[in-house]
Amino acid sequence: MPQGGIDEGEEPWATALRELEEETGIPPRLVERVADCPERLKYDLPEELRSKLWGGKWKGQLQDWYLARFTGVDSDVNIATKHPEFNDWKWVDAPHLPDMIVPFKRDLYRRLLKEFGEYL
Repeated sequence: MPQGGIDEGEEPWATALRELEEETGIPPRLVERVADCPERLKYDLPEELRSKLWGGKWKGQLQDWYLARFTGVDSDVNIATKHPEFNDWKWVDAPHLPDMIVPFKRDLYRRLLKEFGEYL
């Protein structure tokens, strides 16, 4: 579930594709847009992390979310990117995602599963 900031003048879907490629090596030509979350979703960092992450500049994030289909093969995934953010990856069934994320993002992931449930 790659995430990142929107560059000046960039559209949210273009950001999603850029972040996906930057973090996983998956090019946009191998991604099919399936659904959009109807509203931006927000999470707040726990108080103890606010001064440690992002230079203390933000207390959380407001995010656009998309459900996309990967049309490539496993060998198209390459997390050994220019600025690696992951040391491993695997496919998992969607219902397991909330249990795999940091606790302060679990409610957001559960909400996403409900929003995209008809497609999963």
